[in-house]
Amino acid sequence: MTKQYTVVIEKDEDGWLISEVVELPGCHTQAKTMDQLLERTKEAIRAYLAEEELEESQQTFLGIQHIEV
Repeated sequence: MTKQYTVVIEKDEDGWLISEVVELPGCHTQAKTMDQLLERTKEAIRAYLAEEELEESQQTFLGIQHIEV
């Protein structure tokens, strides 16, 4: 299953193209050409989602507590 993401693309003062995936904080990359940038962005998204999946699998549910303050 595929999902669409919103990507902001900017060009820095040295001519590098920089992409940032809006829905995935900290997911960004850079490249010299648009084709390369789009491919690297897809790779960054896959890596981000794989890391997120790994982190979720390492969590263990311990229970629920009610606290009165």
